Amino acid sequence: MSSLRISYQTIEFGDIDIHLRTLRDKQQFFDANGIAEKLGISSAQWSLFGVIWPSSEVLAHLMSDFAVKGKRILEIGCGIGLTSLVLNQRSADITATDYHPEAEDFLKQNVVLNNGKTIPFVRTGWGDELSKLGKFDLILGSDILYEDEHADLLSSFIDQHAKPECEVIIVDPGRGRHARFSKRMVVLGYSHSQSQPSETGYLAKEFKGQILRYERAIES
Repeated sequence: MSSLRISYQTIEFGDIDIHLRTLRDKQQFFDANGIAEKLGISSAQWSLFGVIWPSSEVLAHLMSDFAVKGKRILEIGCGIGLTSLVLNQRSADITATDYHPEAEDFLKQNVVLNNGKTIPFVRTGWGDELSKLGKFDLILGSDILYEDEHADLLSSFIDQHAKPECEVIIVDPGRGRHARFSKRMVVLGYSHSQSQPSETGYLAKEFKGQILRYERAIES
């Protein structure tokens, strides 16, 4: 039996309420069969998928009124899946991915909590070349540039799954690794811009990060 301690909460996004089942804190750990360990996820990293991070709240708020009609959307490194849940409530075409072996189960249970439709989920790493995800119009992520090697891995993964005309939005908390990633995206043919969130009053602390945007258009 799992000894995990769980927390429940509701986050408001305008007229959208998202009910969440998360880990109680970052001290939680349960890997009885060693699955996470085999995937290279240490005990110190294990809980990181299951809590709400400021960057994910910023991205979810941005997506709460973003133009999504007709777009196929991918959230990479979804963690607890807050952004995917918001988009699902808006009837968007959203697919979620994460490397953590527990992310899918938490996402499924949170979909049920919100009476939503099933969110397609694929457990994949950014180094996986054949993830069978297909191509997307909009690719999203939050706080996913936290290791030095992520700039190359993530840019290649994104480009693998981007349609010829695609927009990429990543909320970065300012870990100092986005410059290399942005250079890689520009080399791959994407324009780049960044800005601060217009409103972050819903966060407990000041947000010092950036919203990173990358766009690639079909040449006429």
